[in-house]
Amino acid sequence: MPDFIKKLLENNRNWVNNKLSTDPGYFDKLSNIHEPKVLWIGCSDARVPANEIIGTSPGDVFVHRNISNMVVHSDMNMLSVLSYAVEVLKVQHIIVCGHYACGGIQAAMSNKSLGLIDNWLRHIKDVYRTYAEELEGISDSKKRYERLVELNVKQQVYNLCKTSIVQSAWQKGEFPYIHGWVYDVHDGIVKDMDVTFNNNDTLSHMYKFEGI
Repeated sequence: MPDFIKKLLENNRNWVNNKLSTDPGYFDKLSNIHEPKVLWIGCSDARVPANEIIGTSPGDVFVHRNISNMVVHSDMNMLSVLSYAVEVLKVQHIIVCGHYACGGIQAAMSNKSLGLIDNWLRHIKDVYRTYAEELEGISDSKKRYERLVELNVKQQVYNLCKTSIVQSAWQKGEFPYIHGWVYDVHDGIVKDMDVTFNNNDTLSHMYKFEGI
C-alpha cells in the first residue's frame, strides 16, 4: 500500500479518536439520525468543502458535486439526489454554490478541446451564449470570467426551479427555498447572489408545470 494512502487511513483513525475523546457517543448519534436541512449543489473542486465553508457538522448538509456546480435537466445523478433530498429528506433549503477560480468555467470560455469533458462544458458555454451581450461588454477578461461564474450560479438556480421535483413540492406548499451563492477561494467569503426562490411565479409559462 502506498505511504500516502497509509497516511490517509492513519488520519482517519486519529480523527475518530479525537471525536470520541470529546463525545463518546458521537458516531452512535450520527448513525441513527439523518435529517439534513440543506441540499448543497457545489463544484467538485477540492478547495470548496461544503461543511467547512458554512461551519456545519457531518449530517447537516446533503451534498451533490460536479464540475462547475451544474443543474442539467438530463443528469439522472443530480435529479436522483434532488428527488431524494426534496421528497424523502424534506430539505428546507437548496444552495447552488459556485466559486471563483473555477477551472470548469475557465475551460468553457476557451475553444480548446479537452476531450470527453467538452460535452459537459458545453452546458456552461450555453450559459455564456444566454448572457453573451452582457459578458462581451466586459473588456477586462478576469472580470468577464468572474461574472460568468456568477451568472452560471444564477442559471443553475433557475434550472432547479424548472424541475418537476421542485415545482411539485412547491405546489404542495412545501419547501425548499433555493439560493445561489459564490465562494471566493481567495478569502473564504461566500457571496449571496440574491437569487432566492420558493415558488415558480417568475418562471416563463413554458416552464411551469400544472397538476403535478
